[in-house]
Amino acid sequence: GGSSGARHTSQSKGSDLEHHLNISFMESLKGLSTRMVLNRTQTCVACGGSGVDRSSGQQVCQRCQGSGQEAKAHGFMRFSSSCRACGGTGYVGNRCASCGGRGGLPIKETITVRIPAGVANGFRMRVAGKGNAGRNGGPPGDLYLIISVRPHEFFRREGNDIACTVPITVTEAALGTKIEVPSIGGKTLLRIPPGTQSGQKFRLRGKGAPSLHGGQQGNQIVEVRVIIPKVADERSKEILKELARLNPENPRSNLVNVQ
Repeated sequence: GGSSGARHTSQSKGSDLEHHLNISFMESLKGLSTRMVLNRTQTCVACGGSGVDRSSGQQVCQRCQGSGQEAKAHGFMRFSSSCRACGGTGYVGNRCASCGGRGGLPIKETITVRIPAGVANGFRMRVAGKGNAGRNGGPPGDLYLIISVRPHEFFRREGNDIACTVPITVTEAALGTKIEVPSIGGKTLLRIPPGTQSGQKFRLRGKGAPSLHGGQQGNQIVEVRVIIPKVADERSKEILKELARLNPENPRSNLVNVQ
């Protein structure tokens, strides 16, 4: 679109910053407060963010008529960009000696941020106003935290569900039992029904990750793996042979007609 030439874009928002934050699996589920040091720019007090020496007298840029923008054409397309003469400030004059005409000064700032419970790997979190200083009194940019969650040795995250694999014995699988399994809130009891098969999954409701948006908490999905014992003596072999005679099942009977 066209421009009336009025000074309306001399102020501009500062650029955004990105910071990668590495946290543990449990910290991602429970949340944490952490302190970090930022390298950012703040508005130069001497020039008010304009980059122009005030004592030299500011003059409206004749190239852009104070708008800070200049129109360009590329074929049938027209677009605008920062004025090359004034750097987008709308003014011309001697460069500010404090900031070298940049309008901002580098600083190190220590801030404390709160990471909410339930963040997942790759979560992008905005911290308003903690980016670089704006130009000519414009607002500062924002800080974006990119969350990286370290893998856990036992738990796996699947959406808001927490998955894990727990070994059980042949006897426990055949006869059924109650076992203790780890959860993110501590140990909890899980009932194993008789005849449980290896790879079977059980759900512990409400034992998963909290929802970032205030919804229902996820579940814990426990997959059991039946561990076959190593038969090291003749007595154990006889017991297993007797078990096979008493339970003459053929788990491959449905494979006879497979071609």
